[in-house]
Amino acid sequence: MQRLVFALLAMAMMAVSCKTAYFSASDKRKVNRVASWQIQHYSDTLAPQAGWVQAAMYRGMVEWAAQTSSQSQYDFLLQTGKDLQWGMLGRLYDADDLCIGQTYFRLYDRYKDPEMIRKVIKRVDSVIANPDKQPLLTEKGKYYRNRWGWCDALFMAPPVYARVYQLTGNPVYLDFCFSEFKVTADALYDKEKQLFFRDLRLINERDHKGEKVFWARGNGWVYAGLALMLESVPPSHESYAWYLRLFREMTASVIQAQDRQGAWHSSLLDPETFTQPENSAGGFFVFGLAYGVNKGLLTESIHKSAALKGWKSLQKYVDRSGKLGYVQPVGHAPLQLTEDMTAPYGVGAYLLAASEMAKMRKKK
Repeated sequence: MQRLVFALLAMAMMAVSCKTAYFSASDKRKVNRVASWQIQHYSDTLAPQAGWVQAAMYRGMVEWAAQTSSQSQYDFLLQTGKDLQWGMLGRLYDADDLCIGQTYFRLYDRYKDPEMIRKVIKRVDSVIANPDKQPLLTEKGKYYRNRWGWCDALFMAPPVYARVYQLTGNPVYLDFCFSEFKVTADALYDKEKQLFFRDLRLINERDHKGEKVFWARGNGWVYAGLALMLESVPPSHESYAWYLRLFREMTASVIQAQDRQGAWHSSLLDPETFTQPENSAGGFFVFGLAYGVNKGLLTESIHKSAALKGWKSLQKYVDRSGKLGYVQPVGHAPLQLTEDMTAPYGVGAYLLAASEMAKMRKKK
């Protein structure tokens, strides 16, 4: 009998040890430092509380809070929502202004307060009831902001439509979102390179080698946005297979653009000119790769390897205080970077990456 007990205990210990995390206790401490640093320096950023600069950070923080059950982070997000009266900036159609709705929905998941999402649903309903059909490039040569005329928008708005569908079960939200998403992809997705141009102004831009220019964070926005869509859109909807195909196509190009140290560069196809890492893009790419691996959507060992390399690279650029460096400032095209550059959306991308890397397991 005693032998049997020991044997069963040994088997149980083996079962536990067969799957261990790639994500260490040291990783967790560092991520918490980054989150704390961002909260402490929240007022340093002059961008509006409800704007996309902060909203992308909130989204990463709410995922990390869900992973760790950090009440201090939840308290920060709850206070922000209350301060804003669960509202958004005033531009009805602008995708950037809807981004904060993603965090409101994630807080609703936990606290079940309908007031958190009431205004978001009202805005989405208003857009669907009065759709804008203007071209994605204006007569003055500017990208059109009342539709998803820039690739960043594919992170900001579509996941909100998908969450409203999840709540209501009404397919009109997925149908509208899919229609608009395809319009943007048809305009900005380069099928040869399997990457997105930032907007229609830049499609004919070429670098010093005569190559097309693909902005890293812009593609990070899209890639992470696709992962968020695949989390919320049911496989039974016609858009799911389309999003998944695009996600997998982009994955090949994302991995090809990763350098030997695991980083990505501000211009994805020109790391010789833009030699520094760009960690807002890096965070979004690691998040998407890790999500795909964790959900079984990406199955090759190269996908997991790329996620791991990318995560290790990101961790190198967090200083002792918790500040994440080499984050490109607000922009739309590749720039040279310095170590002291940071921004809330870069932290949001990093926290999204952390939330998925913490779920990744390995077999011994």
